[in-house]
Amino acid sequence: MDRRVSLLAALVFALMAVLLLSLTLGARPVPLSMVWTALTAFDPGVIDHTVIIDLRLPRTLLGLGVGAALGLAGAVLQGATRNPLADPSILGIHAGASFFVVLGITLFGLTDLRHYIWLAFAGAALATIGVYAVASIGRDGPSPIKLALAGAAITAALTSVVSAILLTQPTTLDQFRFWQVGALAGRDMDVVIQVAPFLLVGIVLALALGRTLDGLYMDEAVAKGLGQRTGLGRAMAGLAAIILAGAATAAVGPIAFVGLTVPHLARSITGPAYRWILPFAMLLGPILLLAADVVGRLVAPPGEVQVGIVTALIGAPFFIALIRRRKLAEL
Repeated sequence: MDRRVSLLAALVFALMAVLLLSLTLGARPVPLSMVWTALTAFDPGVIDHTVIIDLRLPRTLLGLGVGAALGLAGAVLQGATRNPLADPSILGIHAGASFFVVLGITLFGLTDLRHYIWLAFAGAALATIGVYAVASIGRDGPSPIKLALAGAAITAALTSVVSAILLTQPTTLDQFRFWQVGALAGRDMDVVIQVAPFLLVGIVLALALGRTLDGLYMDEAVAKGLGQRTGLGRAMAGLAAIILAGAATAAVGPIAFVGLTVPHLARSITGPAYRWILPFAMLLGPILLLAADVVGRLVAPPGEVQVGIVTALIGAPFFIALIRRRKLAEL
């Protein structure tokens, strides 16, 4: 049996273990037997049942879907742009989502998280399309360098506008900061149901791009020599990233470093073949995100540290180490 198949099976068991920890651990620990009873014979009069069904089950399902989405989005972007430092923010996804949420709060007084989902998704999609359109100007089309530069420029512009609005609108800041921190807590099953179709479509599309990303990651000329339509392939990769990262950001806010870290972890296990990197990233993403969420619940009881903060604390040292390793490799 291929070693990678065995490792993939091990990750499935690891994910199941993390899912159980997410349901049982927190400020109010719940025995595993009580979790099973809550899932199979829910009684609204039992507090532990309410904790599981109304609070922990939605955040666990979101962690599962969002983690898989961010892991796959990062892998797709790194393959399509041939940029090992790429993550969903490279296409302006976080900035576009934040910009539209701020506009919704400021102009229309929206305060419901369910409204933020559609605003953030629309902003992420339009910002990404804008980045791709800007990068496509010129004869060579949307090259990896032009995509990165266009993404950085549009991100900087949108972030500046968001900062200006927040500095002059204290009420908007109060509403926006709860979404901006990036959290699985406070979301209910309505949020899960709204984003689930987008996440499922994005996951299927991303997993179908394995052979395309293998060609794009090697070289443009090699991909064309293999008969691939590189423009179409990169457009499909961009669409997958928009759907995955846009839906994930809309549901839980911008969560940093998962999309950057997970593809590198997957590549260190599988090697450079994207037909293996993608399924590994799909499993490693939720394992990392849910583990970070559980850690955030336990470090400061009875309160908790939001998962976006925990992933940033984990990802920042990884990012620095990655840059140092690349610089040493270029010497």
